[in-house]
Amino acid sequence: MLNPYLFYQDSCEAAFNFYARTLGGKIDAMMRSSDAPPDMPAAPGREKTIMHARMSLPDGTVLMASDVPGEHFNKPQGFAVSVTVTDPTDGERKFNALADGGTVTMPFSKTFWAKGFGMCVDKFGIPWMVNCPAEGM
Repeated sequence: MLNPYLFYQDSCEAAFNFYARTLGGKIDAMMRSSDAPPDMPAAPGREKTIMHARMSLPDGTVLMASDVPGEHFNKPQGFAVSVTVTDPTDGERKFNALADGGTVTMPFSKTFWAKGFGMCVDKFGIPWMVNCPAEGM
């Protein structure tokens, strides 16, 4: 099983709360850096950051993430998190929610391979593709 693990620059909690609402996920874990054992204390000022988050999505997939210190953060590139839905209306709703406050790189519309497909980068900097495949694809 492959599951994406995303890195944020101190916005993991906000992103996961947003994805839970947008994608219908359930947050299974949200561990703060301050939850680490005493012999592994959080760096000063990083106590409230998320060291590990886990979300279960309705289709059984899992999305995981954490915050990373600025010196270890790299802008996401070279990938997109892909969401597949069967209903184009649901796909467009999810796409519009993910794109809100972010950047649309390909508007959600019908294509030769899909009843609806769109690409965006969300307000947290994560690239997404929302796909509603055509019959037989």
